[in-house]
Amino acid sequence: MGHKLVPEQVIEPKIFMIRGHKVMLDRDLAELYGVKPIRLREQVKRNISRFPKDFMFQLSIEEVEFMVSQNAILP
Repeated sequence: MGHKLVPEQVIEPKIFMIRGHKVMLDRDLAELYGVKPIRLREQVKRNISRFPKDFMFQLSIEEVEFMVSQNAILP
C-alpha cells in the first residue's frame, strides 16, 4: 500500500506557532488523513496512550481569538 506525499507548500501554511510549539489544527490533520475532525479526535482519545502527552490540547479563548484574527479559523 503506497502513501502519497503531501507537498510542503500544502502543509506549511497549516502550521501555526502556539504556546511555543508548531501545531496543526484538528480540521487540517483530519483533511490530510481523509477523515472528519470529530473522528480524528475520537480516535486520539480512544488511543491516547499511543500519543505524547502534549499531542492534543484545546485552545484558550485568547488563542481562538488570535487564530480568528489571522484568518486561520472562522469565528
